[in-house]
Amino acid sequence: MKKEFAVIGLGRFGGSICKELSKEGWDVLAIDLDPDKVNEFKDIASHAVIADTTDEKVLKELGIRNIDHVIVAIGDNIQSSILTTLMLKELGIKKITVKAQNDYHEKVLNKIGADHVVHPERDMGKRIAHSIISSNVLDYLELSDDHSVVEVKAGLKMSGNSLVDLDIRAKYGCNVVAIKRGREVIVSPMATEEIVDGDILIVIGADKDISRFEKNLVVDDE
Repeated sequence: MKKEFAVIGLGRFGGSICKELSKEGWDVLAIDLDPDKVNEFKDIASHAVIADTTDEKVLKELGIRNIDHVIVAIGDNIQSSILTTLMLKELGIKKITVKAQNDYHEKVLNKIGADHVVHPERDMGKRIAHSIISSNVLDYLELSDDHSVVEVKAGLKMSGNSLVDLDIRAKYGCNVVAIKRGREVIVSPMATEEIVDGDILIVIGADKDISRFEKNLVVDDE
C-alpha cells in the first residue's frame, strides 16, 4: 500500500520536503495558511490546500487521519506548531515529524509526543562549520548531543598509512567504521588496511574526539 504524506507549512524547509517527496513519486498533501504559497504548490503536490491546522475540525475535514506521516514545518509561529502537533497526536497520526525553532520548542514537542524533531538551521550550521574547517570534510551527521558521524576524504596526512599506523582509535578515541574506495565499500576495515589518497572514511565518535581528529588528520594539505 502506497504511503501518503502531508506537509504543513510551505516555507523553505517544508517546501523543499514537499518538492522532494513529490519528485520521488509520493502522494503529498501540501497545507499552508498563505494562499500564495498554496498556489505555488498546486502543480507540485498531489493536493494543495489553504487551511488552519490548529482547528481539529479542519484537520478531520482534510482527511488527515488517512495520512501515514505528517511533517509539521510551520515557520515562526511556535504556538501553531505545538497546537498542530497536539491535534495530530490526538487524531492518532502514525508518524509526526516537526521542525523545532529552539531547544525549548523541542522539549515541548517531545513531551506532547512528536515522533521526530528536527533543527534544520542548527544542523545545517554544524555541517557547514565542519566543511569550513576543511574541504576534506564531506558530511557531518549528529547522532546525539555528544556523538556524531563524519565523512572525510583521506589526504596526504593519511594516505599510505594503515589504520594501525595512524592509531586513530587510541589517539583520538574515534572508530573508522567503513572506507569508501571508488564503488567499493569496506565495512569494518582491518587494522592493517592501508589508506589510499582519495579514500572516504566514515568515522564515528564523541564530538570532542572528532574535533581533535579533524584538526590533526583531516585539515587541508598544504
